[in-house]
Amino acid sequence: MTFPPNGSAMPPAPPAPAAPTLPAVPPQGAPPPAAVPERRSARAELTDRLRSASTTEPGRLRIIGAVIAVLVIAFGAVTAWQMADRSSAADDVLHRSQPLSADAAAIYGSLADANTAAASGFLAAGRQPADGVTDQQQKQLNAEYQRVTNARFQKDLDTAAEKLSTAAASSRGKGKSAEYIAQLNRLLPEYAERIETARTYNRQGLPLGGAYLRNANDLMQKEMLPAAKLLYDAEKKQLDADYSDAKSYPWPAIGLGVVVLVVLVRAQLRNYRRTNRVFNHGLVAATAASTVVLLWLAVGHTVAFSGLSSSYDEGVRSLNTLNDARISILQARGGENLTLVARGAVTVDGKDVYEIGFQEQMDALGDDTAKRAGTLAAALDTAEDAAGKKYVKDTMGAVKAWQERHAEARKADRGGDYDGALSRVVGELKQKPTGECFDVADAALAKAIDHEQKDFRSAAEDGRGAMTGLPVGAAVLAVLAATGAVLGIGRRLSEYR
Repeated sequence: MTFPPNGSAMPPAPPAPAAPTLPAVPPQGAPPPAAVPERRSARAELTDRLRSASTTEPGRLRIIGAVIAVLVIAFGAVTAWQMADRSSAADDVLHRSQPLSADAAAIYGSLADANTAAASGFLAAGRQPADGVTDQQQKQLNAEYQRVTNARFQKDLDTAAEKLSTAAASSRGKGKSAEYIAQLNRLLPEYAERIETARTYNRQGLPLGGAYLRNANDLMQKEMLPAAKLLYDAEKKQLDADYSDAKSYPWPAIGLGVVVLVVLVRAQLRNYRRTNRVFNHGLVAATAASTVVLLWLAVGHTVAFSGLSSSYDEGVRSLNTLNDARISILQARGGENLTLVARGAVTVDGKDVYEIGFQEQMDALGDDTAKRAGTLAAALDTAEDAAGKKYVKDTMGAVKAWQERHAEARKADRGGDYDGALSRVVGELKQKPTGECFDVADAALAKAIDHEQKDFRSAAEDGRGAMTGLPVGAAVLAVLAATGAVLGIGRRLSEYR
């Protein structure tokens, strides 16, 4: 018999295998376990609730009330947004784009006038004494004439610099306008320096002064005035865009307002058929408020449209034409002066370049006959009242006299009488110079521009004023209308409790 060694334990017996478990068998006749329902989307649940609610009158009333409230609030919001946008555009027309357009025209006019004044002062040094005037007296007259023209020249440059600064601040360094402004700011000191050099040589009696003056004129005509014209055109384009935004009809708001009124009327008819009650005070209040908003919108914008259209037709169009006419007058005067400065040194096909330029500007101006209708005839057509027409007619008369005197000056110059031609251009008043006609025409146009500017502001302010309060008023009335509709529907619902 064998025994295990002392101190050792017997190995444990292996565990008995577990009996296999069988699935529980449901008792006979018991229903199978219910399947877990699939989770539905919130949209599907909302649709079911609405469908269920629409089968009862209280549910239908709640749906009608919600739809009316949403439509009325949307109507008020769209109206407020669209009219605020148009009111802002009208404000831009009045306080930004039109003043900038006027400033751009002033920049062009100041530069052209400075060029004219520089040439006039240059010519004044060569004026000879008229009958009964001593040499000393003539020197004093020439010095005074130069002082006046130099002061005018400096004033024009200061005006151009000031307007450029204003335009630069408004452009905020962006767009094409900023490029033109930067170019003019860069060229303006260079032009002034060339003019001063021309004056220095002219005081010394050196012919080099005339060359520097022509050089400065080339800088003005070929670079500065074209840049100023592009700036003027860009600002006019922006003005037209602001007008378009301000005058566009708010069709979405009007259409939504009509829908709101139709829904409100149908809701009240439905209420009448079901209750035999003529009025539901809440729905009546909502209808009244919505009607006020729609009428205010339609009438207010129509009045604004009329005022803005009037300001454009009677103000902006006339101002554009008058500015074009003034530019032609300034350019013509500059060409006339430079014809005498150059003394035939600059020609094309044997014709004086500056005389050609003078005639081109006169052709652009036209006269008071049907054969040469130009900017002055257009300005006369666009002038709306007697005062405006008078200023244009005064300009026409001065231009006609100018052309006659200019012909005499050219005849004297071609005949070799340079001093006689000079006296007919920049002479004393008793010599009937063309400068007198230029001053009269320029002053008359300045008055016409000021007159039309006032007409523009008056009409534009009327147009903008018609939209005052409409955005806020529409929003407030829409909230009141929505509140009235909800209260009216709520009163009907209370009958089912």
